[in-house]
Amino acid sequence: MIPEFLAPFAEQIQQHALPSIKIKATPLPEAGPVSAASKFGGLPYLPLSVAYPRGEKGAPLLLLAQINLTELPATDWLPAAGLLQFYASAQELYNVDEAAVLHIRPEQLAEEIQQDFSFLPADHYDDSPIRCEHTLQFALTTEYGGIEDSRFTVDFNGRTAHTYNTRLPRAQKQEFNRLFGGEGHKLGGYALFTQGDPRAYTPAIANDVQLLQIDMDEHIMFGDSGVAHFFISAQALQNGEFDQAYFYWDCC
Repeated sequence: MIPEFLAPFAEQIQQHALPSIKIKATPLPEAGPVSAASKFGGLPYLPLSVAYPRGEKGAPLLLLAQINLTELPATDWLPAAGLLQFYASAQELYNVDEAAVLHIRPEQLAEEIQQDFSFLPADHYDDSPIRCEHTLQFALTTEYGGIEDSRFTVDFNGRTAHTYNTRLPRAQKQEFNRLFGGEGHKLGGYALFTQGDPRAYTPAIANDVQLLQIDMDEHIMFGDSGVAHFFISAQALQNGEFDQAYFYWDCC
């Protein structure tokens, strides 16, 4: 619900509504076996017919997240079944080009699955920003904007969201931040940044949408208070071309 003090901007705000699937991540005391369940960290449920993703130098990438699409609330922007797996570099996380998104199709889940991961280096998880495996739960919601997201262009009487927010009384500021903060683990919705939205400076990706955001919490930290994202163009998302998604993260 849009707070009363934002009523003069309600029409603009409503036009910025985006679906978002909030993710509740619960850390596990120890890593679980290979499974098709949604998770942060751990081992992927990977058919033997699908090569484990590797970086330019051949090193295996690190599984950041696995999303079982059958566990999600129904949407019109994600497939109804299969897995999405999100990988990044295990040793050179700053190299955002060393990343991959796999879509494991439903029919592939019936194939023989990789069980032997002895090829992963002994230090594979040493620098992981996800310090332990997490189980995931999902809830569909609607977001109306994000202060740091370049797609949020509401005109607050000639002021940007940032400027308008700084002039609000404390209680209204808290409501404003709650509505437009962008925090949390999520699929879709508006993005949170610590150093600015890269789409704002690159016209070719200006309208790309957020596929996944992994925020910081007690057991997850990208750099120093950082947040990670996978973005994708709206057309590639519509076509199910998840291999076109790309990785980005920043920190303080």
